[in-house]
Amino acid sequence: MKNQPEAIWINANPSFKVFENHLINRLAAQKTCAIWEYIQEPDEPSSLDIALTLLHDYFKTQAKPVHLLGHGTGGLVGLLYARRHPERVKSLTLLGVGASPAIDWQVHYYAMLRLFPCSRERVLAKMVHNLFGEQKISQTKSLIKILEKDLLTSPSPHSLYQEVNIFPESVEVPLLVCGSKDDFIVDRNSLYRWASWLKNGDRIWECPQGYHFFHYFHPEEVSQQVFKFWNILAESTVAVN
Repeated sequence: MKNQPEAIWINANPSFKVFENHLINRLAAQKTCAIWEYIQEPDEPSSLDIALTLLHDYFKTQAKPVHLLGHGTGGLVGLLYARRHPERVKSLTLLGVGASPAIDWQVHYYAMLRLFPCSRERVLAKMVHNLFGEQKISQTKSLIKILEKDLLTSPSPHSLYQEVNIFPESVEVPLLVCGSKDDFIVDRNSLYRWASWLKNGDRIWECPQGYHFFHYFHPEEVSQQVFKFWNILAESTVAVN
């Protein structure tokens, strides 16, 4: 299959595509990349299982294992898929996914809604600050709209009434976990708790800054780390063979 991708970016947050394009373009300069996108329909139940089933249907069309990458909920979907079907995954790169992988921005959003007696818009404005840093008023309003859309279209398992936990555990495939020092959602403790589950050759990399969307603010640095990980993996495979 001549056109089979070498790497697949999993997008389970379609409203966040604008934050991923710079990194994907850099990766595509050296590898054949595809984007697999899942959109949660308003009349569907929020279900990671549906996303995983559809992703597996897509993988059935692939002849060889591929590199999987994802940020946030997309990374969570990739992690769960790699645990179920490691034979189809060449490596897994997680961005903004902590050792308790279900914790995402929506967990913090619903917690703030329950705790603080203020409007939904003010809570979302606070989330913009936590996710992106200080912004102009006009930019904050635009980012609030993006977050509102993500609440409707992401298969995040959380709601105002429940918080879902997925316990940490290892994954069979080679793993690169990336985070940011100033990420409010996946803080340093959550990032480095991955160390207990790493295998020989797995890596944790921390971006000096960039908040939760560090791959948007620093796509060149992130892509360099991904390529370094892939190249070391390729060299080790050649050495074994």
